[in-house]
Amino acid sequence: MNRLQIFEQIKQKQSFLCVGLDTDIQRVPKFLLKFDDPIFEFNKQIVAATRKYAIAYKLNTAFYESQGAKGWQSLEKTAEYIKKTLPNVFLIADAKRGDIGNTSKMYAKTFFEHMNFDALTVAPYMGSDSVEPFLEFHGKFVILLALTSNAGAQDFQFLKNSDTTPLYAQVLKQGNKWANADKMMYVIGATKADKLQKIRNLAPDNFLLIPGVGAQGGSLQAVAQFGFNAQCGLLVNSSRGIIYAGNDKLFAQKAGQAAQILQEEMSVLLEKFMPAN
Repeated sequence: MNRLQIFEQIKQKQSFLCVGLDTDIQRVPKFLLKFDDPIFEFNKQIVAATRKYAIAYKLNTAFYESQGAKGWQSLEKTAEYIKKTLPNVFLIADAKRGDIGNTSKMYAKTFFEHMNFDALTVAPYMGSDSVEPFLEFHGKFVILLALTSNAGAQDFQFLKNSDTTPLYAQVLKQGNKWANADKMMYVIGATKADKLQKIRNLAPDNFLLIPGVGAQGGSLQAVAQFGFNAQCGLLVNSSRGIIYAGNDKLFAQKAGQAAQILQEEMSVLLEKFMPAN
């Protein structure tokens, strides 16, 4: 999948919504526990209820890995189901990988070859040789961690080098030396929307994956106002606010309603702030 195809989905659905499948076995409705794979069943119903409103899905691998081999099977089955039933949807593995070259190559094969994800979140701390193996795969994106929503982002991401450039800005500059916007995206937390104008100057063409809207308190309007580019350039993720909107037999319906509310807000923002094409 390429940037133009993502943009076509945005225009078609009037949405830049990414639904985060952070599926916690402790939070799925109890009646699903009778299924052989309750996590997969939960995910299928969430996807069916939100597919009209979402242009992307993001699977946070920690929620699956925590369940051991069975959880990994749920992850694989969910990825396969989404790619088979929604081939035009952008599929993200939120795994935050990044290690020495040979290890990164194996991570890349896992998520890009074995499970056919379109993109993978990658930590840039170890530098170019830890990121480059992910960039070797045609039609796949690296989503580099740049400026995150959590409070601990202050510990390192705002440290300044000798020319007073904060670390997150250096990550953006360096990332665009490693690859162009056809292969590189960035994670930018919604709670850091005040930095988006500066970020757009450094990464004008890249798509930005924006977590932190909803449960973490980020402003969707601020993100759109300062983050849009000519192809929208945003994938705004909502996880808990959608998938746990209900916890009874109507959970999927309520998730669909929550996704629709966000999509309708996004449609208004696209009309209001999107540069004319």
